[in-house]
Amino acid sequence: MSSSPLRPSRPGGADLATLLPGAPAVRVTGVTSSSRSVLPGDLYVGVPGATTHGARFAADAARAGAVAVVTDQAGAELAGGTLPVVVVDDPRREMARLAAAVYGEPATRLLTVGITGTNGKTTTLYLVAAALRAAGHRVGTIGTIGAAVDDEQLALTRTTVTTPESPDVQALLAVMLERGATALVMEVSSHALALHRVAGIRFDVAGFTNLGWDHRDFHPTQEDYFEAKARLFTPEQCANAVVCTDDEWGVRLAGRVPDAGLPLRTTGDDGDYRAEQVTDVAAGAQDVRAVTPDGPLAFRLGLPGRHNVRNALTAVALLDAAGVPLQAALPGLATVSVPGRMQRVPLGDGAPTVLVDFAHTPQAVAAALASVSTARTVCVLGAGGDRDHAKRGPMGAAAAAACDVLVVTDDN
Repeated sequence: MSSSPLRPSRPGGADLATLLPGAPAVRVTGVTSSSRSVLPGDLYVGVPGATTHGARFAADAARAGAVAVVTDQAGAELAGGTLPVVVVDDPRREMARLAAAVYGEPATRLLTVGITGTNGKTTTLYLVAAALRAAGHRVGTIGTIGAAVDDEQLALTRTTVTTPESPDVQALLAVMLERGATALVMEVSSHALALHRVAGIRFDVAGFTNLGWDHRDFHPTQEDYFEAKARLFTPEQCANAVVCTDDEWGVRLAGRVPDAGLPLRTTGDDGDYRAEQVTDVAAGAQDVRAVTPDGPLAFRLGLPGRHNVRNALTAVALLDAAGVPLQAALPGLATVSVPGRMQRVPLGDGAPTVLVDFAHTPQAVAAALASVSTARTVCVLGAGGDRDHAKRGPMGAAAAAACDVLVVTDDN
């Protein structure tokens, strides 16, 4: 974990007065909402939090070199008089727009793919990224497993969130451009959409995998959770949409996308992209023959499980919608290995098959175990932390229904 924020080595910066009417004419070279991450020349954005208001730390930001504060009216009364203060109605949304401008609108110089959903985001990200590399792109990725440019991991100050805060996202994209990236694949969480973390990005194509039971510690209802995900599928956030319609939420989302004026491709059992035949081959790989709007398509998938076939078809549709030549890209799907997603642990000849999967919802537990075909299955199910207790009982029930021996632990 890095102790300082990851920033581009050649920050372009911008004059704050040109970005915000009425703001002071100061040069801003970075943006942050964390007083502990301020670098000299930064704009500090004081946002209201769950326990306190970020504007309370404006003096700390000033001592670290911040040149101005942007916050709401409540924050302005807390910020003190150390720095110039600019008041806006929605500091979180404004922060995303300002960060994109200060870092030179990096998303506009990349082919961008955003993926949301409860299960399958990380695997679909790895599939799209591998296919893009096969097609000749250098690929930046941001998601649950961190950030990288191809195989080069990028050090982040915080690694426990799927989608970082908007200034960190924009700085990451600028760093990726410096390191030669031509494309970006990003997991977009419901938290990120509710908190405007990707408000400064219009993705070339956005994908929806499914909606299960998750994050009920943040979203009061399943409907609220769905509406947060649906924010990605608006003309402000994407130019093309890919939706898996294998659950009721995907069907609902696909029904509203055309009304927003977005081109739509569907995947799943009845989708525009669907599996016609799947054949298991050695080492957990699968040969897939698929139906697409442009005719039949065949490819090898280097992952086991029918749920991964569904993820692969979503990846194919995303690539197609982005204008990536499929014949060049699809060989990449055979090479995919996803850390913590049906990841095989090599124990040598004659040893039992051991797989690690970070399934964290009832649906994901059931899908992972359904992909395992052995005479006897032992499952170790972990659930650490204090978030979303209500899903743990259904997770245990899903595991107990699909294995011979179940070991439950409160540690991951």
